[in-house]
Amino acid sequence: MAVIPQRFSERMRNLLGSESERLLSALAEPPVMGLRVNTFKLTPAALQQLTSWPISPVPWCSTGFVIPDELRPGKHPFHAAGLYYLQDPSAMAVAETLAPKAGNWVLDLAAAPGGKSTHLLSLLGKGVLIANEVARGRLKALGENLERWGSTHAVITNNEVARLAQGWGAVFDGVLLDAPCSGEGMFRKAPEARDHWSEAAVLGCAARQEALLAEAADLVRPGGVLVYSTCTFAPEENEQVIAKFLAAHPEFELLPTGLSGVSPGEPLWVPTSWRSAKLGKAARLWPHRQIGEGHFVAKLRRIAGDAPARAYQPFIPAPGATRALWREFVSAALTSDPVPDLVLVAQGEQLYAVPEQLPRLSGLSLLRAGLWLGTLKKGRLEPSHALALALTGSGAQRTLELAPENPQLAHYLAGDVLEAAGEDGWLIITVAGFPIGWGKRSQGIVKNRYPKGLRITH
Repeated sequence: MAVIPQRFSERMRNLLGSESERLLSALAEPPVMGLRVNTFKLTPAALQQLTSWPISPVPWCSTGFVIPDELRPGKHPFHAAGLYYLQDPSAMAVAETLAPKAGNWVLDLAAAPGGKSTHLLSLLGKGVLIANEVARGRLKALGENLERWGSTHAVITNNEVARLAQGWGAVFDGVLLDAPCSGEGMFRKAPEARDHWSEAAVLGCAARQEALLAEAADLVRPGGVLVYSTCTFAPEENEQVIAKFLAAHPEFELLPTGLSGVSPGEPLWVPTSWRSAKLGKAARLWPHRQIGEGHFVAKLRRIAGDAPARAYQPFIPAPGATRALWREFVSAALTSDPVPDLVLVAQGEQLYAVPEQLPRLSGLSLLRAGLWLGTLKKGRLEPSHALALALTGSGAQRTLELAPENPQLAHYLAGDVLEAAGEDGWLIITVAGFPIGWGKRSQGIVKNRYPKGLRITH
């Protein structure tokens, strides 16, 4: 049974009264597992037809579902193919609140491990997403999750929020700050969150959140939306942060989140000097009232201020010889060019396809822009795993279909060589018609090109 810090329990009793016992009982239960469908690849109905899993809908997210943990969906080949992302159902409320429109510029300021960024990409379509993460140790997971999602219009950066505000200014249609917090909504999932909790940590997080939110505001254009969220229950980190922000930033207003089935913010948990009934427009998700571990979400809109002209990143197109190698690969291995509307850019030996209009990136720490197509080696292109997952099942000239229960698929995911008769050359391994990675066939032997860092021992 989870050991809940005594002072936390006292605080919840002071806030919730007798209802606190329901919360504390809920925190002793196992965590809830959620699954969000990748609509770039299939519909929720199609996934249900493929799996017949007993999943139930998440009220505030049309692509989100609750799934029994014992099914181990993270170990299923469909996860490796990027058909879904495993995410706390309450966390799905955040991107739904931002609700970006096609063509928007959107910035996720604390993007790792990628749950909210992949969700934003699904809602955004062909707009531009900047997925920024300050902690370098979390960038690998972020990159892998964006790759698995089949992302073509994402940029991964590694910068402090203040540096981004200085470099870009108020140019974004949507900004998400999923702020570092005391993690009370992680108590069921992560024992360390309980061990590290203290009232002093709550107050320290609140001070940091106030500073980050003020910096994030400098990135929002007039008419744009700023969403603030945490996975904690403490009002010092939630309603009080928003109340202080609004008092200091009259150019912003608080909007309803538009979410279904959530609880309102709590204005009475804010000191009278900042209190406003409008704080009820924020949303709270509790583990004893809603599905999931717990979240707070507030939606702010900038209603005044100057909008600087957008400065675009100038890209030097790849040399003609490099573009010719790409066309040669497309002709030999693919059914058509999957990135006809993107610009081919070479960075060293790596070839990328990037959106034509990105924010200026000069002076910022950039890890990746757009879709990594492959690596140039000895006068040819070696395709990337990212390209495989950005293709459809009909995007390759040669495919090797392996059913989820086929032992050959487990061998492939473990990095083993396969045997399969057919035409020599690059081919896509598919599961239920969805690409899962590359192989290269020669005389009936398929060399395994599944990335070593992703291989699963069978």
